[in-house]
Amino acid sequence: MFSEGRPKVAIIDPNTLAAMGLKQLLQNVMPIMTVDTFGSFAELEANDPETYVHYFTAMNIVLENRQFFSDRRRKTIVLTLSLDTMAQLQEFHSICINVPEQELVRSLLVLEQHAHPGGRNIPPLPQVLQRKILTDREIEVMALIVQGLINKEIANRLNISLATVVTHRKNIMEKLGVKSVSALTIYAVIHGYVDINKI
Repeated sequence: MFSEGRPKVAIIDPNTLAAMGLKQLLQNVMPIMTVDTFGSFAELEANDPETYVHYFTAMNIVLENRQFFSDRRRKTIVLTLSLDTMAQLQEFHSICINVPEQELVRSLLVLEQHAHPGGRNIPPLPQVLQRKILTDREIEVMALIVQGLINKEIANRLNISLATVVTHRKNIMEKLGVKSVSALTIYAVIHGYVDINKI
């Protein structure tokens, strides 16, 4: 199940760009995971499918191989293009991938927290990822950023100058090595700095 102690996740989707984008998001949400992508069910079958803890699978692949995925429904997340629950497969968890990045990130985080509350059933993060990297003030600023506040609102809320907010924001991004608010959101939720319900 684990390669070098890392849980393995499979993405099975013939849309290469969608699979690559989802792989990047999943690796941000779960840095401990190894994520492999497959363009077809045959590719998955040829690569020891039982070693994967989750399958993120395009709906057409699930429909064409229903018995395999039904037998593994707790491990299967169906990638849909519609938010309409009637267009989703009822027996499976589904994630709509046809939404803005922030919404998709939130859906992945909700799914991760629902399936693995408090990190249950997944190995701990490496020590380097567990260390506190940010100052208390930077954590405050980060929490407000991921809750959708703009720099001026953050300055007002924390009673600091706009320039100080900009400096904190720059330092946070550099320290964490992230380039987007989505990546920052993932970090904040995974590390417990922000409740998923506040984003």
